[in-house]
Amino acid sequence: MQIVPAFDIMDGRLVRLHQGDFGQKTEYPADPLELARQMEGTGIQRLHLIDLDGAREGKPIHLPLLEKIAGHTRLTIDYGGGLRSMAALRQVWDAGASLFSVGSVAVKAPDEFRAWVERFGADKFIVGADVRNKQVAVHGWVEQTGLDVFEFIRRVKALGVARFSVTDIEKDGALNGPAIDLYREIHQMFPDIDLTASGGISNVADVEALREVGCSAVLIGKAFFEGIVPMRFFSIYTKA
Repeated sequence: MQIVPAFDIMDGRLVRLHQGDFGQKTEYPADPLELARQMEGTGIQRLHLIDLDGAREGKPIHLPLLEKIAGHTRLTIDYGGGLRSMAALRQVWDAGASLFSVGSVAVKAPDEFRAWVERFGADKFIVGADVRNKQVAVHGWVEQTGLDVFEFIRRVKALGVARFSVTDIEKDGALNGPAIDLYREIHQMFPDIDLTASGGISNVADVEALREVGCSAVLIGKAFFEGIVPMRFFSIYTKA
């Protein structure tokens, strides 16, 4: 299982939001490029880079930072935020992203998402499902779609997409443990997908618990920035 650091970027700085609320943010003083290089030194292979300003404005904003990190590390960067058009995908690809992290468009505009997959290839996408009570939420987790997460995964998987990132909204940023039962259920239903867990990591034991239920990767953001999961722990999980 991989540890995947999550860098949320707002105004050029590293931040963490509580349950996606832009009004509840914590800023961290680390330089994103230098921190990414340090993490690469521990064996980390993938970085989850979220452009929060891009998500609000509907277009990628932090392309220069993406270019810097891609140009000075060998990290596989999955980039999300503001990816609402084919042109935006091309921009972040040209800036150095290896994977696209998308969510709402796969739910709300499935025909457009299908066109993206046909253009770039299913292996270039990580599809995010933000879940509350096993139903997918979109647009900053405000809008409940009524779409069952298992049906959503089934639909997207039919396009050939194998990478999924699932966040339990109630767990995100709360440091009260991940949604183990949800991930177990997803893995049992879709044992062949590449499942990334996100939200709620409160200690190193949570990471091992996620591995045991079948997750192939775990996003770690707040737990690292708050010193709960130290960087030296990352070297234990370095396999792709």
